[in-house]
Amino acid sequence: MTNAIQPFHLLLIALAGWLNRQQQTVIDYLIEENRVLKEQLEGQRLQFTDEQRIRLAVKAKVLGRRALDELETLVTPDTLLAWHRKLIAKKWTYARKGPGRPRLAQEIIDLVLRMARENTSWGYDRIQGALTNVGYVVAPNTVKIILKRHGIEPAPEREKRTSWRTFLKAHWDVMAATDFFTVEVWTPRGLVTYYVLFIIHLSTRSVHMAGVTTAPNGASMKQMARNLTDVSDGFLLNSRYLIMDRDTKYTKEFRGYLDREGVKPVRCPARAPNCNAFAERFVRSIKEECLDRIILFGEASLRRALRAYVIHYHSERNHQGVGNRLLEPLATVSSINEPIQCRERLGDG
Repeated sequence: MTNAIQPFHLLLIALAGWLNRQQQTVIDYLIEENRVLKEQLEGQRLQFTDEQRIRLAVKAKVLGRRALDELETLVTPDTLLAWHRKLIAKKWTYARKGPGRPRLAQEIIDLVLRMARENTSWGYDRIQGALTNVGYVVAPNTVKIILKRHGIEPAPEREKRTSWRTFLKAHWDVMAATDFFTVEVWTPRGLVTYYVLFIIHLSTRSVHMAGVTTAPNGASMKQMARNLTDVSDGFLLNSRYLIMDRDTKYTKEFRGYLDREGVKPVRCPARAPNCNAFAERFVRSIKEECLDRIILFGEASLRRALRAYVIHYHSERNHQGVGNRLLEPLATVSSINEPIQCRERLGDG
């Protein structure tokens, strides 16, 4: 089954860059079209149905205020977000009991919405069947009404778009991410900027420091790729995809070598840090918890700090993303009556 699915996703990745450019062209056209339409309708008041307001409100909330301000929308961002607030308020407004069909339980509504969002190819009948499997009997038309009320398109429209979340979930166990962060180190020549490349496995949150250099050029990056894919102890041996941004430090030599060794580089769209959120979060952690708290003198002190933090990160730091547990505990607690001991990692000389 995995071998049959893999070619499709490889094609998806190859088309990602082209689709990104095409989508931006389409967005620019639609913005200009809206601008022309607003000029034609100047002074006139547009009338929207309740269904149209709901659909626009749902989409507006996903975009957020900043993105709406950049678009030439037919309705002001304040109005769109006000519609969304009314939609949320309406969810918690309960009508008085009276004659007629009883309201659907909120649990059923939430389940229908979750099934539709997590399974883009499921239509009304498929969702109705899945609800029956867990003991809820509803009509397909009820499913249709719920989705329509919450601004979710029918299955054919949802299936046309593969979300980044869906892509990640499909390749979770063989997906890794990479990023650079910079550290200022005191040397005899004054402050020198060091670039640190690291890799993080998404499913396990395990981290590996791939390289420390003041000049990440083609030769050094290719050597890092060799080390990462080494047949005996390469950190990317069990990975098939590597998420990275479009930084020029990820040279053609680096990406080409990984590709030849069976690790497909997946480049995030421009100005989309959320696509590499796990790596971004690690950078914040290591800087706030370690590097921003010490003054480093020379490359050796930087490497020592990185080694100490990686040990702490794997063996002593709890991770909420994996059940708030330790990744690689050094020992297990046999009794709560034993004395608790504290040891410093970077403050012990």
